[in-house]
Amino acid sequence: MLKGLDNQLERKEDGGLYLAGWIWVPVYGNLRTLIMNEAHARRYSIYPGADKMYYDLRGLYWWTGTKKDTALYVSKCLTCSKVKAEHQKPSGLLQQPEIPEWKWENITMDFINKLPRTRSGHDSIWVIVDRLTKSVYFFTIREDYKTEKLARLYINEIIARHGVPVS
Repeated sequence: MLKGLDNQLERKEDGGLYLAGWIWVPVYGNLRTLIMNEAHARRYSIYPGADKMYYDLRGLYWWTGTKKDTALYVSKCLTCSKVKAEHQKPSGLLQQPEIPEWKWENITMDFINKLPRTRSGHDSIWVIVDRLTKSVYFFTIREDYKTEKLARLYINEIIARHGVPVS
């Protein structure tokens, strides 16, 4: 038995060893593989993925490395790899976004939150970037600013200077 588990394992009437209600599966021949075979190809949940199979197994069985063993087992399953390959888009080049034709025609924006509060009460930064030139505006704001206040700031600072972007 495993050191440290001796006093935690409980032998039940059926002769099995249990750890906190789970059947403890020792390293004994290919017993763990047989259990995984049954869990993976049973009639009502044919070929579940690694996560689903692990959650199904952990409801009944336990052994050191159950999750790792389950993931390895599923990764080696030929049927799973064939099915997965058919249902997923083929890997390839990432979809490149179109290059804008004019500066400030296409922008991106993001918020950086949970910063230390400044003396003026600002605790966030609003970042607006032109995708063509990579020009950036940084606005210090408070996290609790309402949408109307952000819209006013956007109109006064971005639209007033560069016009309305396409996206």
